Amino acid sequence: MAEKFQPLTDADWPEDLADLAGGFATRLNVYRVMAHHPALLRAWAPLRQHVVLDRALSDQQSEVVILRTGHNLRAPYEWGHHVARGRAVGMDDARIASLAGPLEGIEDDDRILARAVDELMDQARLLPSTRAELLAAVGAGGMFDLMATVGFYSVLGFIVNSTETPLDADIAAGLAAQPLKHGCS
Repeated sequence: MAEKFQPLTDADWPEDLADLAGGFATRLNVYRVMAHHPALLRAWAPLRQHVVLDRALSDQQSEVVILRTGHNLRAPYEWGHHVARGRAVGMDDARIASLAGPLEGIEDDDRILARAVDELMDQARLLPSTRAELLAAVGAGGMFDLMATVGFYSVLGFIVNSTETPLDADIAAGLAAQPLKHGCS
């Protein structure tokens, strides 16, 4: 029988990650699961700082990229968390839900980002025309941060899907109280 990697509790938190307790690493189940490999979680922290907090993309652009990545990975954990985050940064439900649909149903500014995510996931590269559109829309820093965000959240998606990480209770309760209107994936 395969080992089940549950989120580590505070009582089981690794001693060598004591300095990360109380910060990002203990706020979400995905990082509590990643803590089963302390060296990975410690190495993850600086990249997380950049991709999540210090990126060139706006909050809404970042959420578009993460939602489309979560949809492509069929990762309910990432999708659920970022429905909540998308709402928190001012995205409405119709816009969020569109990111789980065909490109034609996504508004223009978001479509550029979603197409870039799809190309990275399907072809492991950006096509020259998409690269040019991204450079015009978000600049070189934004283009590189989009690629880093897709990679970062792909790894998280692999982890949560492979370990069946449960949605954090506050996110699950929020989504139960306010389900995504207009459907989702």
